[in-house]
Amino acid sequence: MTIDITGVPPERIVFSPSPLAELGNAVHVLAEPGHHPGHHAWATATAAALEPGLADRLLEADFMWRSTRSDFLMPPRPRETLAEELDDLDRMDDEKFVGAALEISCSPRYARGGIPSPLVDERSARRALDLAAARGPRQAAFAERMLAAPTATRAWIRRLLEDCDEAFFADTWRRIRVQLAADARHKTELMRRKGLADALADASRALRLEEDPDGSRIVVDKLMEARTAAPADAVTLLPSAFGRPHLIALYSPGWQPVIMYPAASREVGVPESVETVRLRLDALAHPVRMRMCRSLARGPYSTSELADAYGITAPEVSRHLAVLRRAGLLTTRRRGRYVLHQLDFSAVSRLGSDFLESVLR
Repeated sequence: MTIDITGVPPERIVFSPSPLAELGNAVHVLAEPGHHPGHHAWATATAAALEPGLADRLLEADFMWRSTRSDFLMPPRPRETLAEELDDLDRMDDEKFVGAALEISCSPRYARGGIPSPLVDERSARRALDLAAARGPRQAAFAERMLAAPTATRAWIRRLLEDCDEAFFADTWRRIRVQLAADARHKTELMRRKGLADALADASRALRLEEDPDGSRIVVDKLMEARTAAPADAVTLLPSAFGRPHLIALYSPGWQPVIMYPAASREVGVPESVETVRLRLDALAHPVRMRMCRSLARGPYSTSELADAYGITAPEVSRHLAVLRRAGLLTTRRRGRYVLHQLDFSAVSRLGSDFLESVLR
């Protein structure tokens, strides 16, 4: 995914925390705790303490943050307080707000040119109602209410977010805002001293800067394809304490591009590129290489030992080992005149425990 930033002044590329964006991430963690094992304790304790009425209201509206974030939850101009950001939302016109609230999940139409607001487009209204109905009667009723009475429903959403703030988020925000502000200051200073490319790389290995005679682009490494151009005023990057492993980019036409990235933490490991993940999955999909991994998981083997064990020629073994090596799944060392290969457990375990357990079984 690319964001064209040609002509955008460096001072208009902003790193800043946003309480509204982080509240959106927090309610997402409550809706999908399986995405965020690092926040299991927080999600369990917070969900257990929720007043039943608030829990029901969160469930009613969770399609705005469960699978993705509605665009209005990623402010292009972050403020100091949640109240200020909610005031900014109140100034948004109904068509734009409702279109973002009921977008529910990204689609090819979103990427190609945006989806008209369901308040003014009958096809968009039918799509929003169909997607809401697929998620249950509560969501269907909420979507119908928003289309019938957008002003009242917007006020309902604001009250819901304010009640979440009072119930659990205000305390959480006081705890994490210092970390997020420090991360944003560090990225800003790094950008000033070394340039945007270094600041993006420090934010995430999935972000990079491309520059050529035709212009400059921020490239976001995601399993999707989309293009947008930044307006002349800004691109905003929001650090998040609750976001990991998600990297979210707002690219809808008519909206300022916003990227939300996981703030620096003590977590071990860094995300691999989508291309590396694809190479590893392709490498392991071949039945011969998968069987070889059973041996390579148990100890170091030479090419000739693997050829004898699997009844194939040494050149064939070498070709399979080359594929595994290119995917970063092997460690290699020399012992005398032999080169020994072994499965890299740290790389394989990151793909998933089921595969690792199967080759060790």
